[in-house]
Amino acid sequence: MSKKYFGTDGIRGRVGDALITPEFVMRLGYAAGRVLTSIDSHLAKGAHPAVLIGKDTRISGYMLEAALEAGLSAAGVDVLLTGPMPTPGVAYLTRALRAQAGIVISASHNPYDDNGIKFFSSLGTKLPDDVEHAIEAALDEPMQVMESAKLGKARRIDDAAGRYVEFCKSTFPNQLDLRGLKIVLDCAHGATYHVAPPVFHELGAEIVVIGNHPDGLNINEKVGSTHPQALQETVVKHQADLGIAFDGDGDRVMMVDHEGRLLDGDQLLYIIAAARHQVGMLQGGVAGTLMTNLALEHKLAAMNIPFARAKVGDRYVLELLNQNNWQLGGENSGHILTLDKHSSGDGIIAALQVLHAVIQTGKTLSELGADLTLYPQVLINVTTKQKIDLENALIQDAVNQAEAELKDSGRVLLRASGTEPKIRVMVEGENQVQVKALAQAIADVVNQVAS
Repeated sequence: MSKKYFGTDGIRGRVGDALITPEFVMRLGYAAGRVLTSIDSHLAKGAHPAVLIGKDTRISGYMLEAALEAGLSAAGVDVLLTGPMPTPGVAYLTRALRAQAGIVISASHNPYDDNGIKFFSSLGTKLPDDVEHAIEAALDEPMQVMESAKLGKARRIDDAAGRYVEFCKSTFPNQLDLRGLKIVLDCAHGATYHVAPPVFHELGAEIVVIGNHPDGLNINEKVGSTHPQALQETVVKHQADLGIAFDGDGDRVMMVDHEGRLLDGDQLLYIIAAARHQVGMLQGGVAGTLMTNLALEHKLAAMNIPFARAKVGDRYVLELLNQNNWQLGGENSGHILTLDKHSSGDGIIAALQVLHAVIQTGKTLSELGADLTLYPQVLINVTTKQKIDLENALIQDAVNQAEAELKDSGRVLLRASGTEPKIRVMVEGENQVQVKALAQAIADVVNQVAS
């Protein structure tokens, strides 16, 4: 059954449009409070359920936080406020504080004038589809208010950032440190701005920080994992050993070697997997997505490491990992899950796992990255004003022609974005010129159908 409000990563949109308004978010808070807290049967008699709320640095976060707080309180739910906090930080604190659910106000890598609402269960995992369906059903019911004596209260968790910093540090081996490494951190003017620097500094690294002055409007603006040029330039300028870039809510990571070369999520995933495999610490195989580069799949196969693909979205990678009882998976966008360390994808923790590999192997990030040569992969995003049928005859003809030309040396993937009104056209193969031409040809046809 399709969902009315939820996409692949919560509810997201432009602030002021349809769903991202104070009125809707207040009703969402009420509906979520009723549904999420009804699931937990471990509350002491008469105790109020509690829901944790964190946010990134968008200016609209203040407004939406207040609306959620009002809706949850009306449902008789206590609210715990963390202020700016990475999405994985909210997942961790939800578990640590024994809250019945966690909520993140963020639009991740999107511009500042977008925002969204993400939910976590009491276990710090994304909500299953049936719970999201239940919240949508509750949204269609009239909102009521508990009697005054049963209304929820709100309080701020003053040490939230410090708790999360210590948790991140605890995922790095106690006997190791980062002394001798000079690292540039790009916090995207987002939720990691006040937590990532102390994590790496306290583990011993010399750090240079950019993207750490959020003003509510500059999140992801020419910085962060989706705009790595600033990080690349800063690493070279400061002659650093490497650079690390997060996205606006801190669940994605990209890294840069000492020469400014970018390593994407597939390469970082390979580095972690190979290092763990080398010392017999890789449990099972590795999970990727439909977008994962073929080179990674082939490289893992050569090492006899099982590999499987999930649908695009870290929630689907997580489902695949749980099904196979594996621990390591991720996306080329930089979502990396290490389930032996955290219940959700975490940019800071993923970066620490890569640094563990650097120290364990005695190699530079550049040397580790050079061990996997990615196949040329071209991704074109076609913006649409309406829903497009990807089974359209014109589109399918273009895809079939491309696949016939590629034969066994590449692949074509078309999918609708779960968070933006875009069709993503991806073509991958051994020949860069051929791949680029085929991707553009398909994108032109999709644009023609969409117009």
